[in-house]
Amino acid sequence: MANGVVYKFVNICNYLQDPCHVARFQKLCGVKGTFPEKRTESGCEQRDSDCAGIRKRSQQQRHGGHSSDEDVGNGDASVSEVNGMQEDDTTRAKPLRRNSLTGDVGQEFLIHNKFLFYLFTFGTELGNEMFFIVFFPFLFWNIDALVSRRLIVVWAWNLFVGQSTKDMIRWSRPASPPVVKVEVFYNSEYSMPSTHAMTGTAIPFCLFMLTYGRWQYPFLLGFSVALSWSVLVCVSRVYMGMHSVLEVITGFLYSLLVLAFFQPLLDSIDTYYMMDHYAPLMIIVSHVSLGLVAFSLDSWSTSRGDTAQALGTGAGAALATHVNYQLGLLQDPPLSSLPLTLRPLTAGLVLCSLLRFFVGVVVLLVTRMVMKAVTVPFLCRLFGLPSDDVRQARQHMKVELPYRYIVYSVVGFVCVCFVPVLFGILNLA
Repeated sequence: MANGVVYKFVNICNYLQDPCHVARFQKLCGVKGTFPEKRTESGCEQRDSDCAGIRKRSQQQRHGGHSSDEDVGNGDASVSEVNGMQEDDTTRAKPLRRNSLTGDVGQEFLIHNKFLFYLFTFGTELGNEMFFIVFFPFLFWNIDALVSRRLIVVWAWNLFVGQSTKDMIRWSRPASPPVVKVEVFYNSEYSMPSTHAMTGTAIPFCLFMLTYGRWQYPFLLGFSVALSWSVLVCVSRVYMGMHSVLEVITGFLYSLLVLAFFQPLLDSIDTYYMMDHYAPLMIIVSHVSLGLVAFSLDSWSTSRGDTAQALGTGAGAALATHVNYQLGLLQDPPLSSLPLTLRPLTAGLVLCSLLRFFVGVVVLLVTRMVMKAVTVPFLCRLFGLPSDDVRQARQHMKVELPYRYIVYSVVGFVCVCFVPVLFGILNLA
């Protein structure tokens, strides 16, 4: 009986992992590849090894080789010859960003439904690190600092757990063909589970759980926004050709598990960061240790850098929280004032919020630029590495790990501690 259940479960997983489902969904949404259609169809029918979706990343990709997209593609084919589509029905496009590891710009593809293309491009951005780098400061400076602090904790841990799991399981991205790679930036990373699905699920649902009861709004509205956010991010990863259905479902469920563990602890973690005298030491040791673990699991890729970036940001924000509390700069509303209500939107309020955001972002960008310009050459000189090729130098753990930590911990500290003080000086608080 037990063996039968396990066998059925494995079959379901293999079925959901099949990249042909991704290819069919893309075709349904109007995405067409520029490789020959016959080859795509035969691959889906035969379920050959290229469609298994659980291959190890090839040695060629590890050392900067190109992915299979270029080898099997037919980028020079005319639109009228590809998938039987006419030129006036389609738009030629290429991935917006090149591959982070190999520099591959990706293969041209055809878009038949522009609305879905822009919708899912927006959806995938909701799970990208750059979105959260903008989202967290805006939330901290303009809406609720306590919620933002705790979301950063969940974000950092969620990304660490997800990326580390990827490096232990080591499944490659869905095979192309049959899948069309609408995005190639993360194509050289492992894919199981989807960390976009994890962050795109953990953050909106954690935001909902932290704000419901603290802020006054209908339950159904908050839950609907969180669910829509999560579904849009998850589905967008299949549309982009970056994940199989199984990987997205696993990422969704995995993030709920991580959230279920951390959600009850957030109040204790936040209190510890603020009040304990040994908190700064523990923050630095714990976050650096987690980064060392993440970097030791596999060879260099952007996933290692993203993990260190999240952990560095989390460490900087946590240290700033401790400093703010010790200096009496932390101004969380008292419990007696709950539930909070949004102030009426006026031109003055909107202008002040936008001005705060603009000034704060400028400060963060300048901080990041200065720290990056100083840190990378210093680390290269310290470890005896050439600094003329920054990208190559950052593929060394001894450069990339401290670079990410130093730069983004300072950015996180400035965001949480220095910028609010600056707002007070400029009468923007």
